[in-house]
Amino acid sequence: MRLRLPAERPTEPPTGYKIAHPVLSHDGTRARFTGVSLGGALPYGVVADAACVYGRRHRPPARLCDCGFHCVHERAAAEALLCTAEHRGAVLLEVSVLGAYVRYERGFRYARQRVRTATAGPCACGAPASALADAGWGRPGWQGLTAVCAGCLRGRASVTFAGFARLAGEGLRVVAGGGGPAPVAAAVAASGPLAGHDGLGVPELVAEAALLQARLDWFQTQLARLGEGGPGGRGHG
Repeated sequence: MRLRLPAERPTEPPTGYKIAHPVLSHDGTRARFTGVSLGGALPYGVVADAACVYGRRHRPPARLCDCGFHCVHERAAAEALLCTAEHRGAVLLEVSVLGAYVRYERGFRYARQRVRTATAGPCACGAPASALADAGWGRPGWQGLTAVCAGCLRGRASVTFAGFARLAGEGLRVVAGGGGPAPVAAAVAASGPLAGHDGLGVPELVAEAALLQARLDWFQTQLARLGEGGPGGRGHG
C-alpha cells in the first residue's frame, strides 16, 4: 500500500517559474508563448488550461501521465535553464499555479496557469533589450520573437515590450532583465506607422523616441555609404 501526501488547500495560488519563447501571430494581432519542451508546438495565452499532448481524454495533471503545465519553485532554477544555447532567446515567466496540481521536489505539474510577468534577457550583443524582434524561426501561424536592443533592431519587424503585453492581455507585465518595467507602451512595426500612442507618459515617449532614433541612425549610415560611392561622392576609387 502506497501512502499519499495530504491534499493541499492554499489560501493563495502558488507561484512558480518557467521559461518560454514569446511568439506573435502572423497578422500581428495576438501575442502568446510556446514552451521549450513537451507541448512546445502549442502556443498558450496568459491564462490557459492544459491539455494532454498525447490526446488522451483525462484532465491534466493525471497521476499516470506527464501532461499538464510544468514550472519550478525557485526563480534561480528557471534562470539556469536560460544558459543553454537553444534557450538563450527565451523569456523567464512568473506564473500563478491554478486549479489542480501535483507538487514535486523541484516544482509543480498543474492544470491551469496565469502568466503574471515575463522577463526578457539582454540582447545577443549584451546590451539591455528594449523590444522583441523577429527571431528567424516560427510555428505555423506564429512568428518567434527574441529580445533585442535599440542598436540591433535596425529593419527587423518588432514589437515593444508593452505592445506585446497589450496584445497578450489579461494584465501581463513584460519587463527588461534588470527587473524594471518595460518602457514602451505601443506595438511598433519596423517599417510601419506608429500606433497606440493614446495615454503614453513621458518615460514611454522617451523610450519610443530612442527606438526611432536608432532606426534613423541606421538609415543615415546606409545613405552615407551610398553617397560616398555615388556621383560627386567621396569614393576612394
